[in-house]
Amino acid sequence: MKNVPTSRYAVFSLLALLGCLADLASKSWVFAWLGPPHGRTWWLIEDVCGFQTSLNKGALFGMGQGKVWLFASLSVVAAVAIVYWLFVAGAARDRLLTVSLGLVTGGIFGNLYDRLGLWSMPGRVGERVHAVRDFILLQYHDWVWPNFNVADSLLVCGAALLVWHAYRSEGEKAAGEAKANVGQV
Repeated sequence: MKNVPTSRYAVFSLLALLGCLADLASKSWVFAWLGPPHGRTWWLIEDVCGFQTSLNKGALFGMGQGKVWLFASLSVVAAVAIVYWLFVAGAARDRLLTVSLGLVTGGIFGNLYDRLGLWSMPGRVGERVHAVRDFILLQYHDWVWPNFNVADSLLVCGAALLVWHAYRSEGEKAAGEAKANVGQV
């Protein structure tokens, strides 16, 4: 809309779609394989990294348990804001912003699907569950990281790219100002 290259629409949509599909496919596969939450654990690296199913009716680190509809609403608002910022306000002219927000959107949609109860527990067809499916388990001795999923990883990677973009942009802005000041002397 504001001179956004057509390729940016494709990049954003592809990242969001493939990210969401990878998340939903991995959740479906692991839950079908390991069964209901807190069933068995399969270790990739014994007592360090593995798969264990769990459900999260909250948000980050399980905060806000039971507020599924609040987090679902916030997800929709965030997705709409991202699309508006990129394609109406024109931020998609920046490739890194487009990529990072494509990853974030894929993560939003993957977890939103779960929060809206669009899935059912394996073996319980028709019984909808309004909770995010998590399955990646990391721990080391007494330290245990809360289970997470591919959508969470997309959100973190996208957010990290946004932080990097912000610092990179500040550095470029400062360098441009310094260059301009040298020219005035």
